[in-house]
Amino acid sequence: LFPFSRCVAALCFHFPFFYLKVVENYMGTTLFSVCSLFYDLKFLLRSRLYRRTIHLLRLFFNKPKVSPTAHLMVKYLRKKKTTEILCFCVAFAIAVLRTTNFKEWEEWNHGLVHDQASVHDQASSHDIHRGKSGYFKFKDIAVELAGLNPSETIERLRSADPFETRAFEQRLLGEETRLGRILSKEELESLFPCPDPEDRISFPDARNASKAASYRNSELGYFIFFQHLRKAGGTQFCSLASKNIPRTKLPPYYCMPDYHWKDTIGSAGSLHHYTNKVIAQHMLGDGYAIAGNEWDTFDRLNHFDLPAVIVTSFRKPLDRALSQYRFECVEDRGCTAKTIEQYWERRKQLHNVYTRTFADPANQYGEINRKILGSSFLGTNKEDSLKRKQLIGDALDTIRKFHVVTSLEFIAYSEPMIQSVLGFKNTTSLTTRVRPHINQHQRKDGQNENKIGAAGVKKASWDPETYLVPEQYKLMSETLALDEILTDAARRLFLERLICEDY
Repeated sequence: LFPFSRCVAALCFHFPFFYLKVVENYMGTTLFSVCSLFYDLKFLLRSRLYRRTIHLLRLFFNKPKVSPTAHLMVKYLRKKKTTEILCFCVAFAIAVLRTTNFKEWEEWNHGLVHDQASVHDQASSHDIHRGKSGYFKFKDIAVELAGLNPSETIERLRSADPFETRAFEQRLLGEETRLGRILSKEELESLFPCPDPEDRISFPDARNASKAASYRNSELGYFIFFQHLRKAGGTQFCSLASKNIPRTKLPPYYCMPDYHWKDTIGSAGSLHHYTNKVIAQHMLGDGYAIAGNEWDTFDRLNHFDLPAVIVTSFRKPLDRALSQYRFECVEDRGCTAKTIEQYWERRKQLHNVYTRTFADPANQYGEINRKILGSSFLGTNKEDSLKRKQLIGDALDTIRKFHVVTSLEFIAYSEPMIQSVLGFKNTTSLTTRVRPHINQHQRKDGQNENKIGAAGVKKASWDPETYLVPEQYKLMSETLALDEILTDAARRLFLERLICEDY
């Protein structure tokens, strides 16, 4: 085994393309992930971050506390050269591939959090993965963008369009407006052709297909876990579910099953507060087939273990923020802020809300002071840059595992995905606008049905550049810079899964 590993290690070390293609195509994506342990080990050992090295190795043993074996490995590896560490990784990966569950490994973030003492002299951990194709290439792009000053991030997204979704949207809007209708899949593909696998953010596919199949087959205990991002099409998705799920299996209050749980903590739609065991027991006991999580972040370390197919919907961040302000304040639903400037200053929890939701930083690293975390969004020092990189890396690692990631602007085109992944038949709600608590404030804007896709969504939304004064537009853009990155990535993920026939 060891001589074989030396041979493979030498090829991988000197020919990265061989490493990527052979391991990924012929040995499976799991081994591909395990072999990349080498890069993390080398970086950690050189940086003398031995505690994090032990934690990384511990993931392979599935034990709640640091195992003595991990300590011994670190002691052994500290004295070894680069090639010997690489040989160890390959040999170790091959030896345990058949017997180890690597689900926890995928939770390990390749963008490592550095100790504060070494922040100013450590290289960015995302550099470990430079040169990779597929998802890792796009993750590098996202992490690099997050490390820039927010104003630079926004400008780079606008000018370079690294995820190629902004230019696509402009072409889409033009065609929808010209034709006065939603495009066919063939017309959509002419605007966004399916990329080669190495140019796809969706490759390799990180979704658990067996759970989606179990849900479609109505296996006992399986349900839809819907991460509801406010004012991003959540109520519309709940309406869609209500047309495809028997009434007895629908929670009575906006798809939130915990509304009447005896052990309810806080408001309904707060599932982060519960263990997986409690959620699964309630869902099975109540017979519900969908669980909406609107008020809590997504528990990225635990929720993927639920017997669930996981879904979410994005929306352009500034449009979403203005829509929430309009819903709460302009339409007078308990908001006391008189202006958007007051509202945005008071509601700092909405700054980069997507990134917070999917990175779930308080859960992973302990309770984080909201002001400290928020200050890093606009900070210009290296420590703030590293925090932003870590957050966007975590958030991307999370959403790539979601079974369905859609975008409100493109939701009219999501029918094939909704049907194939969820098994829904009635998809009329995808082109019908549904608003929560509509009786509190009626909108007579003639936008109850969307017949022209993304152009229809744009027509029904407030234009941020028109509504906001330049100073407020700049401020809100910069405090949503991470969300802009994540949204562009999520939209590309949606388009690839929609267009490419092999998903």
